[in-house]
Amino acid sequence: MSRRTVAVFEDDHALLLAVRDARKLGCEISEVLSPHPVHGLDDVMGIRKSRLPWVTLAAGLAGLGLGTWLEYWTSATDWPLNVGGKPFDSFPAFVPVMFELTVLAAGVATFVFVLGRSGLRPGKAVALSEPRTTDDRFALYINHKEGMPSKLELHGLLRGHGALSCREEDF
Repeated sequence: MSRRTVAVFEDDHALLLAVRDARKLGCEISEVLSPHPVHGLDDVMGIRKSRLPWVTLAAGLAGLGLGTWLEYWTSATDWPLNVGGKPFDSFPAFVPVMFELTVLAAGVATFVFVLGRSGLRPGKAVALSEPRTTDDRFALYINHKEGMPSKLELHGLLRGHGALSCREEDF
């Protein structure tokens, strides 16, 4: 069983400074819970850019290609119909379906990727160790590891940055 330190803050600026200084000391920040997005938190935590836009782009291009191939194959190859002398492979007629399949494939792939990456699933129980993080508090979770400052030093650092409370918990 591992241990971690949980610090609760009232101010997002104090949280940013605490995260920055804790990382400088070699602490492993496992999670930060916030009632709203905090500008600059990703940079301070060292979180790398998401690959989600690339997944969305790849799925959108696959949807576009599939839509184009499907329409061309059905109207010009498999079942060509001469309707009023129009060409079998009329590109303007293909555009709406190509657009819709692009958006559909990109949207579904994005949804599935986010769902899988975040570990969300129907019926998953979520236990907040600090319930006010959904209202007006910020929680900082620091995992314990080798080479980390002592518990007293860490609590002193966090309280020095304005933490309302600091406690240890098992996870």
